[in-house]
Amino acid sequence: MVSFFDRLNAQVADSFVGRWFKLEGSGHPRERIGSRFTGWTLQTEIRAGLTTWAAMAYIISVNANILSDSGGTCVCPTGDGCSNDPTYAQCVNEVRNDLIISTAAISALASFLMGAVANLPIGMAPGLGLNAYLAYSIVGFHGTGGIVSYSEALAAVFLEGWIFLVLSILGVRQWLVRVMPQSLVLAVGAGIGLFIAFIGLSSSGLGIIGGDTTNLVGLGGCKAEDWIENLDHYCERKVLQNPTMWLGIFLGGILTVIMMLYRVRGALLIGIFLVSIISWPRPTAVTYFPHTEEGDRLFDYFKKVVTFHTLDKVGNAINYAAYSNGRVWYALVTFLYVDILDTTGTVYSMAKFAGLRDPVTLDFEGSTLAYCIDATCISFGALVGVSPVTAYIESATGISEGGKTGITAVTTGLAFFISVFFSPIFASIPPWATGGSLVIVGSLMIRNVREVNWDYIGDAVPAFITILMIPLTYNIAYGVIAGIGSYFVINGIPWVLMKLSGDRIVPPSYEVAEEWVVPPGSMLPPWLLYLLGRRESQEDMQMQDRTNQRGSMDTATQDHTRHDSKDDSMCQIEKPRVL
Repeated sequence: MVSFFDRLNAQVADSFVGRWFKLEGSGHPRERIGSRFTGWTLQTEIRAGLTTWAAMAYIISVNANILSDSGGTCVCPTGDGCSNDPTYAQCVNEVRNDLIISTAAISALASFLMGAVANLPIGMAPGLGLNAYLAYSIVGFHGTGGIVSYSEALAAVFLEGWIFLVLSILGVRQWLVRVMPQSLVLAVGAGIGLFIAFIGLSSSGLGIIGGDTTNLVGLGGCKAEDWIENLDHYCERKVLQNPTMWLGIFLGGILTVIMMLYRVRGALLIGIFLVSIISWPRPTAVTYFPHTEEGDRLFDYFKKVVTFHTLDKVGNAINYAAYSNGRVWYALVTFLYVDILDTTGTVYSMAKFAGLRDPVTLDFEGSTLAYCIDATCISFGALVGVSPVTAYIESATGISEGGKTGITAVTTGLAFFISVFFSPIFASIPPWATGGSLVIVGSLMIRNVREVNWDYIGDAVPAFITILMIPLTYNIAYGVIAGIGSYFVINGIPWVLMKLSGDRIVPPSYEVAEEWVVPPGSMLPPWLLYLLGRRESQEDMQMQDRTNQRGSMDTATQDHTRHDSKDDSMCQIEKPRVL
């Protein structure tokens, strides 16, 4: 049996597919050492792709839950959120069902293209954090408290994708992330992690946190009959007594973490489905289908199991006339900045973990193609009603399984495509089933703070302000603006004093400050350097590539042994420091 797989690997490597994906044994000058099409060893691209899908599949239900909180294209006639309006609630649920199909479809397309064209083992899907920013900051819960409507927000996302495409072709997007102050890059990822965890604890998830008339937030977890009158999720009595909350805590949270401790692949997905399966039977205290008119309607859709319908609520819902609205441009600018930090940093981190990133220039093979695909899929995603598409840190699970080429991402995309037709199952996943996963993902993202330069207060305070403001303002853009503004003020004044005094007035601990240094390498993209005749010789490139790949493979193996795949998860970009 082993010999069969050996022969299969050799035949695939020697084919067009093997040369395109640069499998080991293909003879390509940049073949990726250790990559295999299939086999019994860890070097299994197909198994790596399925592992990535299993780790990412939770986003199908989570993204739909978060984006549907905006109300989508549903109109509330009273303007107060219509929390108790059954007609509006039915419309929002239809939006959620559409978004489940949209999320699975765009994840399938983006992941497939990332693998087939850019040859990277990175899964793509609508980004956590970016979806929360669109739902709660740009549009607002059920369309209240936001700055633009859902259709106008999609217009901003659509244009963002095309702007990103131009920036990617010109190499600007790759260059910007290489010169960003390290501490702020890491702080944004950590702040988004706190934001996501807070959503998982709130009424959109486990329901542990509720409103408080005195302290703004407080303990929740009570049943609907114990809410303060006319104040949903404000507990008047009997906090922490809702059985669905405890089901989500123990099975969707604690059990999932225990499975992750033992490196069970797809632990997040297992936890979500375990809670959901227990919540599906009707005559229980934790049922998602109570014997009510709303419960009957949800149960009728759930019984279909396999279905497909057109995107009546979110398909092509873009309001193109919105570009005359100045607030749409505000949303566009903040989307651009936040997405640069999110997607660009994650792709770089995953490329590093796969051993594909140059440790000197901080660039990686196929970076221009990767960001062009990401940008194009952002605009495609807007056409089907979802927030910006981004690279996923869960790709590290597939990479740690041996995924080094685009076959991994292609397999992930095909698995998402199959998921499109099981929308009734994903639509019936209750919010308390996904709340624990949101908290866990947030805990993985907060680990970025370990790399913040806490030794120098000029770096530490702006980073802390960024981390703090994102969840407290319920707005990623406000946190980013606060962090950038405080960084330039706190570090700009000492810089001016140093220049005016001829370097005589210097902060005592300035020697440990993070140096804002541009890494080696041009800001111009490789294709433009090639046209200008500045590309190094093919022979030198081949030799350097082989050396880097073997060294990176050893590093990745050590990282896998230490189980550090998540340490590089969000926006951790190595930059030169001057101590």
